[in-house]
Amino acid sequence: VQLQASGGGLVQAGGSLRLSCAASGSSFAIRTMGWYRQALGKQREFVAMISSSGTTTYRDSVKGRFTISRDNIANMLYLQMNRLKPEDTAVYYCYVDLPLGNYWGQGTLVTVSS
Repeated sequence: VQLQASGGGLVQAGGSLRLSCAASGSSFAIRTMGWYRQALGKQREFVAMISSSGTTTYRDSVKGRFTISRDNIANMLYLQMNRLKPEDTAVYYCYVDLPLGNYWGQGTLVTVSS
């Protein structure tokens, strides 16, 4: 299993970024996938998840600003982030929910300047 996240960068507050996560090595269409983030000096926290059927869940602070989506044919996971805030600054990690637990990819850094 491999997860490759990309799309992070530096953006001004109010701007947008789209994160991508390329998955390989398994059948991801039947798995829940999602995003966590970890800010410097803080614990990793849940951001969003999407089930195999497309049901989505978000942390309260990103509702209405972030949209998670997936392309099961291309084995891709996305996170569209709009109206970004400085407190969204973190390393963002994609994950897949496997029978033995979550599998994580490497992170991509998002920095939001004020």
